[in-house]
Amino acid sequence: MDRNLPRKSSYRSASSSSSRSSTSYSNRRYGANPARYSGQNPARTHDHRSRSVSEGDRESRMESPIGQLEGEHEVKDCFDAQSIVGTCPFMCPEKERNQREQLRDLAVFERLDGNPRRTSSSLAVKKFCRTISTKDVQASDLRPLPVLEDTLNYLMKLLDSSDHPFEVVHDFIFDRTRSIRQDLSMQNIFSDRVIWMYEKMVKFHVISHYKLRRCKGDCSIISSIHHLNKEQLTKCLASLYNLYEVNRSSESIHANEAEFRSVYVLLHLDSHTQLMLFHCRANPCLCGFRVYLLLLSSQKK
Repeated sequence: MDRNLPRKSSYRSASSSSSRSSTSYSNRRYGANPARYSGQNPARTHDHRSRSVSEGDRESRMESPIGQLEGEHEVKDCFDAQSIVGTCPFMCPEKERNQREQLRDLAVFERLDGNPRRTSSSLAVKKFCRTISTKDVQASDLRPLPVLEDTLNYLMKLLDSSDHPFEVVHDFIFDRTRSIRQDLSMQNIFSDRVIWMYEKMVKFHVISHYKLRRCKGDCSIISSIHHLNKEQLTKCLASLYNLYEVNRSSESIHANEAEFRSVYVLLHLDSHTQLMLFHCRANPCLCGFRVYLLLLSSQKK
């Protein structure tokens, strides 16, 4: 069985009595008041609507629909009882920006007038950090939801850039979107607005999946990039499906859910047709694909 098959969120199944109410705690507040990120207290704080913290609550936070499934950050220590709220107003924290200027660690899209030692707050975008400890993270290191949304919009505009080979464009957006997901995960933000962001990031990986096949560079390098892109596409889809479930009300279907469910079907059509039949059974929005898969399966026999 494919280990990457999307499954219903473990967060949701951890406790039937707390899964729904959990969507109102901590960073869920951004869905109602996006300006809250500029609050006066940059430290780790309790939200006034948070539930009282218990062992079960702490466990459910660690099994949020984004971070644990995607593994966007290798956490060395458990999340504590308090929630960190990002306060960085820029696409890249000032401290990181200064360090990368000194180290000449600036991507071509981040250089001010092409200078590898100079950048600005309107060009630099926070890099993905593979290993990170939550104890070392400050509120000023994390971007709140409105800033993350603006950062994603900026990155998506670069996708059509023709000034550089596509693999260069892809490499930059690939890393910086992982950083966006990392910030979302570390703040436990999973509102409806995050669904919109994940849908955009899935589209980026789908477009890359197509464009990378047409690149004319070193075949081994392009093949490796293509493999990594497909891997992140699968992880993004799995997290997106979990977000659909966590934010679902009754039997409703999200506006674009059928479209993004179909992406998984197309991505795994050849090798996982039978497995997808089982997955489609519980999703009303995929009833048409279930019929198609049944027909396809019967033709192969």
